[in-house]
Amino acid sequence: MRHHLDHFEIIRVDETDSTNNAIRHYEHSQGKEFLVLSAEYQTGGKGQRGNSWESERGKNLLFSISCYPTFLSAHQQFLLSQAISLSIYDVFRRFIRRFSIKWPNDIYWREKKMGGILIENDLSGSYIARSIIGVGLNINQTEFHSDAPNPVSLLQVCGAHCKRRHVLERILKHFEEYYRMLQTGRVGMVREHYRDALFRKRGFHPYRDAQGEFSACLHHVEDDGHLILEDKDGHLRTYAFKEIEHVL
Repeated sequence: MRHHLDHFEIIRVDETDSTNNAIRHYEHSQGKEFLVLSAEYQTGGKGQRGNSWESERGKNLLFSISCYPTFLSAHQQFLLSQAISLSIYDVFRRFIRRFSIKWPNDIYWREKKMGGILIENDLSGSYIARSIIGVGLNINQTEFHSDAPNPVSLLQVCGAHCKRRHVLERILKHFEEYYRMLQTGRVGMVREHYRDALFRKRGFHPYRDAQGEFSACLHHVEDDGHLILEDKDGHLRTYAFKEIEHVL
């Protein structure tokens, strides 16, 4: 089933292995800048770090966005991660407070994970040719059976069922707003909002790297997505994705 929302064409399917994989088989319709594929169920949903993504059929939001941000160079890829995570963050905060973005782009309520994002970029030379942005969000699920340590859903947080289609459409509208900011060079506004939305953005907290656990505070996130922490000795530590984890 297909329908349109402003500059988006939205395709809804009952089941697929992965929305990121499935969306590659569809072409954008004439005049539609963004293509969205939303599924009721994924048989092989992918999470970060090679993990699978648990989602009960018909309860959550599983979707991918296809776009062509050719105005972004390869070293600016992280801006897309900021844009989509902020879009979700802004919408969820309308329901209840205490949401944050755990670097690089997990959606958290307090110390529990509500959603994750997996972005796959195709490059052409030094620029992004096409981006596939995959999103999994726990909306109306109440029981989780995987070994994920801290899942939570919007229903569990708010105490009421949410209309998934309305949540998706709000997220897409916010994403287009952030996308236009990037397109018109207003990247500073996106970076600043992302910094303000980060999980554990103040104070010292436990982390774990290849050498073990340590305590540090968030110093900043670089434009290319590297996380900069300051330990209790005042030393700055730089980490790429998968090199560091929060200890929850």
